[in-house]
Amino acid sequence: MEKTITLQSTITCPNCGTQKEEKMPTNACQYFYSCTNCDIIIKPKQGDCCVFCSYGTTPCPPIQMNKPCCGEVIQN
Repeated sequence: MEKTITLQSTITCPNCGTQKEEKMPTNACQYFYSCTNCDIIIKPKQGDCCVFCSYGTTPCPPIQMNKPCCGEVIQN
């Protein structure tokens, strides 16, 4: 049985707290995100592969599938 992947995630800006639901890309990591309220450029926290994994309600599709994201190797 194939796992269902969620493609929507709500990003919360760490600077101003603005939340916005975004569609996650399936073919690339989103390393930068510009807040629609305060215009700060958000980058992932250290150890995370993308802004969705750091500031989203749902991690990115590769992480949901327990696969490497953007060339990273997952240690089991």
